[in-house]
Amino acid sequence: MLKGILEGCILEIIQDQNTYGYGILEILKNYGFSGITEGTIYPLLIRLEKQGVLLSELKGSPLGPKRKYYTLTEKGQKERLLFLNEWEQLRNSVEALRGGEK
Repeated sequence: MLKGILEGCILEIIQDQNTYGYGILEILKNYGFSGITEGTIYPLLIRLEKQGVLLSELKGSPLGPKRKYYTLTEKGQKERLLFLNEWEQLRNSVEALRGGEK
């Protein structure tokens, strides 16, 4: 389940700002995703790019080699909205379960 949630969170981060893999990792850690590593993020980014959800562009960095910055494609925008809808449904179901509602 975390994999799908992590993908959605990555899309949400990139929606807000074009950024690179390590930057995404740092943002996730700042929001409490402490167990996430670069070995988790980079394969997801590669797969999302191959699926046409992300585009990448190499840009210079003042701290070393060029970085691959990611942006959402139109398909990525749709995937992000789908994730948010599914997340809302899941959240509502869990809250109803915790509250004893049927």
